Amino acid sequence: MSSAQLVKPSRKQRVRTLWISDVHLGTRDCQAEHLAAFLKRYQADRVYLVGDIIDGWKLRGGIYWPQAHSNVIRRLLTMSKRGTEVIYVTGNHDEFLRRYSSLVLGNIQLVDEAEHLTADGRRLLVIHGDQFDVITRYHRWLAFLGDSAYEFTLTLNRWLNHWRQRYGYGYWSLSAYLKHKVKSAVNFISDFEEAIAHECVKRGFNGVVCGHIHHAEIRRVGGVEYMNCGDWVESCTALIEQLDGSILLYRLAEEQAQLEAEQPALAEPLA
Repeated sequence: MSSAQLVKPSRKQRVRTLWISDVHLGTRDCQAEHLAAFLKRYQADRVYLVGDIIDGWKLRGGIYWPQAHSNVIRRLLTMSKRGTEVIYVTGNHDEFLRRYSSLVLGNIQLVDEAEHLTADGRRLLVIHGDQFDVITRYHRWLAFLGDSAYEFTLTLNRWLNHWRQRYGYGYWSLSAYLKHKVKSAVNFISDFEEAIAHECVKRGFNGVVCGHIHHAEIRRVGGVEYMNCGDWVESCTALIEQLDGSILLYRLAEEQAQLEAEQPALAEPLA
């Protein structure tokens, strides 16, 4: 049994909003099976796709699109058909869609940014966040170089989790661990958070939901509620707004660890 099949709830959980970002469909490191299983568990009024859902950069070099990636698209379309509003916020890896911003197809909207009002009245800016990344905006060659180095760590991550699964361990992200340990990565994340929080203050928002840096977090930054969805290539994380407006950070690794701890111990053989 795969770790994506660990949770099989009897019925869907009703929530107000889901936010997911940085899925990178079209790449080998996309955790599409885990994402499809996650989406299947919820009945949401609204789903925000917060950028880099389809990896246009990678698809330029060749098509990689297994059935699991189509299953994610199918799941989103099914949710839309059943009344969920799907809002696709464009990112830098799917920037080819920005020329079609403001497109509306039934319950699906394509935008460059959005405003979300929580059930408890907070105004949130929903934006991918590449606009606040100096390297992405002004040094694209460095962005592509960094992307190649990142791919290498994701390849290691894929092999590591292959063997972890074979030996009965849950999902764990090597690349996410390195982000917490490498000083330059920590500084970059901090600069990104402060820049986007400053924009929120300037525009009068109470908070922001973004993606881009593949680092899921909920915290206060400069008086603003900063919330990052994370990604579905390394950390497998999402943000969930409950019916009362509270927002929770979902982490697949934490859920799996909890499920493993709750598994009943094997009964000892009778003497």
